[in-house]
Amino acid sequence: MSGLTKQQRRTRLTERIAFWIFRLATYLIIACTSYIFLDIGVKGARTVFMTTPPFVNVPFLTQSPETLYVFDFEGKKISLGDREFRQWQAEHPAAKVEPTTVAYSAGGIWPCIVGTALLVVGSMLVALLIGISSAIYLSEYSRNNRFIRLIRIAILNLAGVPSIVFGLFGFGLFVIFFHWNVSLLAGWFTLGLMVLPAIITASEEALRAVPQGLREGSLALGATKWQTIHKNVLPYAMPGILTASILGIARVAGETAPIMFTAAYALRDEMPWQVQRWTDFFFQGVMALPYHIYVVSSKIPQNEYTERVQYGAAFVFLLLVMLIALTSVVLRERSRSRLSW
Repeated sequence: MSGLTKQQRRTRLTERIAFWIFRLATYLIIACTSYIFLDIGVKGARTVFMTTPPFVNVPFLTQSPETLYVFDFEGKKISLGDREFRQWQAEHPAAKVEPTTVAYSAGGIWPCIVGTALLVVGSMLVALLIGISSAIYLSEYSRNNRFIRLIRIAILNLAGVPSIVFGLFGFGLFVIFFHWNVSLLAGWFTLGLMVLPAIITASEEALRAVPQGLREGSLALGATKWQTIHKNVLPYAMPGILTASILGIARVAGETAPIMFTAAYALRDEMPWQVQRWTDFFFQGVMALPYHIYVVSSKIPQNEYTERVQYGAAFVFLLLVMLIALTSVVLRERSRSRLSW
């Protein structure tokens, strides 16, 4: 160090300070993320799991949300769901109680789980179908002219649009103009369009990463343009496309603003498939975990009963998103293991 000039010592000091700033920032992000996940995991696990057989709170995972009734009877504090309270009243007709009601704090979250899974799967199918088609055109068929450059700029700008704007757009176009009402179909297209810019950009980059020699060799052997794309380009780009789908799943599943206008109900006992005609399935609104958590957290007074539902729903929500994303990861790794160039 003694042989270094003043400028060199200053440069090394600056690099060391920058190194520790970056390192501490990374550790801070990891610490905050770990705390959030541990907090949700510990408190949510108390709702989902039990210390006695069957060790899983089956009613919470299989029943519909209900209003909770809390009252004192014969010196005991009793908490019952809506159905149980009505049954209790029938068994005690002479009892006069003044219960305190807490909305959505009894029963379970089964309709929310089903609705979230349907919204994620349907919207990702829409986004991948449109996004991959658009990426193929931009990467393989289009010319790099002013119009195509304008389209790419528009796609990048759409990626920065707030989700509430997509929700209002979906409400105006799909719910009102197309008369789809609050339904799965409106939610699918709204969420699909929301993640479309990320899907298109990542898919186009994955297609461009495929060596040009694979295209030239296929065309030289007499294959058509589409045969070359279908057989020689898409299979090698699929791992990158699936990576984009993983990121899209995380965003689609966690959005509340778009679905509250287009697809989600605060309370709905019937499942989407409980319809007279199969076509009505697509025009049924559903409950969803992110919207349910929002309603329970912001629409009713907070207490020990609402906290149980909030953390339990958030815990199941994280597990559901991880399960769907893990499926995409497995498919991506299987695609990578079969391909090499």
